[in-house]
Amino acid sequence: MAPAPQVSRSTGIALELLVHGVGGTTPQEMLGDPRTVRVTGDLTAAMYRRPEDLDAEEHPERYRDQPVAEAYCWSNLTSGNGSRALWLLLLPFMVVNLAHWMRPAAKGRTRAVRFYGVLVRVLALSLTVLLTAAACEVALDLVAWQCAGVSACSDRRSWLGFLSAEQGGWWSQPGRRLALAAVLPTALVTLLWYLSNRTWSAYESQRPFLGTDSRGDSRGGPDGDLGGGDPDGDTPEPKAPAPDDTPDATPAARPALGRPGFWYGRRLVARLRAAHTAAGLLTVAVFVERAAADYDWAHSGPGPVLLGRLLTTALALCALLVLAVVCRRGRSERRLDHRLDGAVITFLPSAALVLLALSLVHAAWSRPGWSSSGVLVAGEDTFRALTVGQGFLVVALAAVALSLHRRAPDARTSLYGLGGPAIAMLACALGGVMTGGLAQRVADWLDGPGTPGMGAGSAIGGPPVLLSWQASVLPVLLLVLLVPVGVLLVRTSRLARRTEPVVAAEYAPEYGGRTPERGRTRQIARVRATARLTDEASWIIGLVAGSTLLLGAVALAGSWAGGQVPGRAMDGTGPFVESAAEAAQSTGSWMVGFGFILFVASGRRAYRDASARRTIGILWDVGTYWPRAAHPFAPPCYAERAVPDLASRMSAWTARTGGRLVISGHSQGSVLAASAVWQLPAATRRRVALLTYGSPVERLYGRWFPAYFGPAALRGLHGSVHCWRNLWRATDPIGGPVRVDEGPGRPEVDRGPLKDPLVHGRTAELPLPEPILGHGDYQADPVFARERAALLAELGPVLPRQGDGAGHPSAEDQGSSGRSSG
Repeated sequence: MAPAPQVSRSTGIALELLVHGVGGTTPQEMLGDPRTVRVTGDLTAAMYRRPEDLDAEEHPERYRDQPVAEAYCWSNLTSGNGSRALWLLLLPFMVVNLAHWMRPAAKGRTRAVRFYGVLVRVLALSLTVLLTAAACEVALDLVAWQCAGVSACSDRRSWLGFLSAEQGGWWSQPGRRLALAAVLPTALVTLLWYLSNRTWSAYESQRPFLGTDSRGDSRGGPDGDLGGGDPDGDTPEPKAPAPDDTPDATPAARPALGRPGFWYGRRLVARLRAAHTAAGLLTVAVFVERAAADYDWAHSGPGPVLLGRLLTTALALCALLVLAVVCRRGRSERRLDHRLDGAVITFLPSAALVLLALSLVHAAWSRPGWSSSGVLVAGEDTFRALTVGQGFLVVALAAVALSLHRRAPDARTSLYGLGGPAIAMLACALGGVMTGGLAQRVADWLDGPGTPGMGAGSAIGGPPVLLSWQASVLPVLLLVLLVPVGVLLVRTSRLARRTEPVVAAEYAPEYGGRTPERGRTRQIARVRATARLTDEASWIIGLVAGSTLLLGAVALAGSWAGGQVPGRAMDGTGPFVESAAEAAQSTGSWMVGFGFILFVASGRRAYRDASARRTIGILWDVGTYWPRAAHPFAPPCYAERAVPDLASRMSAWTARTGGRLVISGHSQGSVLAASAVWQLPAATRRRVALLTYGSPVERLYGRWFPAYFGPAALRGLHGSVHCWRNLWRATDPIGGPVRVDEGPGRPEVDRGPLKDPLVHGRTAELPLPEPILGHGDYQADPVFARERAALLAELGPVLPRQGDGAGHPSAEDQGSSGRSSG
């Protein structure tokens, strides 16, 4: 670890480090110059400058009135070719990983915080089992067990001929068909393991070297287990010598985002990867072994029955070991958690693979009288157990989150602290829709003109009854949501009308007190009202999560009570109810299937089309900003590369030059900038100013992730950094004020709302209509240059002017030295 750098008195040179937001911004766009040179970094993420600025540190006299612009481009960490859209198939894993970070802030509740982390990790494990079970349902149940066992289905699929029971070949026995079909879900689990291991090396293996204070503090709980972040672990930083030209600062508490191990959790990810891989392999083994054991119990002698019991016991013990590994350890953030638990990482997947191989051999053993009929019992039981388990876990998570929030309530926290449980419920719902949609579509395809599960005209039994019930409640859920969506639209329309007089009053001076043009006023008011929809998202998400939990319970009860699909279960209840049930079943089946296809297609478009990426990119980048603390198969965390990059650059540059540095972040870039500043040693932070604009730091992160971006954390950041300005607009749907309480003698952090558009109508200076900028192009506002200049002035003295008579524009007139909008 590098010690806190001892910097010399500032020579006056200043650096503006630009960090873009989402949207794949290029260095040329950020610096406003088609010619850029990579200063440090690689093709994935790097720092860039204009060619004429490469030797700026050797010629500080050229930069008396303007900072040197340097752009950090990290867009290749989150964007790329169309194949990146395949990550969207892992969206449930990413969403449940978000739930881990959404716990309410709490002091003195270490056990509750750890229990919260355990519940989320177990819920994440259930999603891995759900995905694997869906693959088993398609390959083992629908294809190998049902379709290959019925001539009416296998005769229509020539590629199933060698598996068909009618052919009487070696593969025609059900156990051998299951053993062969198990290759598909096994390959899926192996692929997930490979991707998790590969993306760790590509994205998250950058070890920070700035994470500890000068003591190298690595204190933590027993065995370093902080359970997702020790809520009582904020410790004062040691007082570092202040530079000669900066005032001494009171040491501030170091929050979780400033701890050395926050952005490097290799040990936890490796353990979870081993556990989830083992869980997936065990799921495949259970599907195969359960079918063979059921047949042996009814038709075979004591030897095969005993072997089946031994295998079942071994599978259960290995599953318990997997669960214990997942529950045992959380994140260790006070130190770089680079140690690996070799025994666990090697033993768990290997043991599960051996048990899977034994189960396949046991099932493939010759059983001449065995024939497949109906559906695999393991499929129905697995999906029911997962649904019940996930429901109980979500309810328990909600109880823990509510108790944490009541201990330290904050009015700005979303859903009264229930944001994490709500998001976890949505992760389960997404997993159910995606797996159910896949199973429904494959069943419809195999069955041809029939409807699986409906009896007459159907060649196969179809997927588990529970999946049909879950699909059937989807249209009901959409109908329920029409009411709040309508209410939201009405409220937005009313807010726009109430905002029109306010907008007219703001722009009245342009018209000499006359009333501004009403159409333009209405447009501005409508944009402002629409931007407020972001603040209304929490109760919509809460309503969706609550309705999903309730309807999921109804679907579970319906499938358990009748044992038939909704269209058959409602026979005899009356024509209206019967037709409604059949309509809900067919509509829901097609909706989940169409939604799955639309989801993948939209993901590919998002990575090919920049405009589409800007629309959904913020949601994706919020999800992949957080480390993989709950689910190792979630998409990789780009911040584990970006934050160490920024912190290293700031520390190295200030130590080498003694100059002033403004890190300037837009949108998601402002979150990366704040995270990097938290990682800096105290002495370096006092040489750094923070400029954020269009920032979701409080509006999104502070409300949904209060333990990490809540009021206490933002106040600590404000107190530890030399100075901070935040620019925001009322027309911005993403950025907003950071709402930090300024102490006595400290300048205000928030500057806003900025005027948008700059002028209402046509003027002599601006004869063409000005656009409403919203979330983009903050540098176009003159306030940006003034605030940047003010930050540089607060950092320290500038280089004295030399009497060469050369005229240099002031910082206020200079404008932005670069563009970092994304």
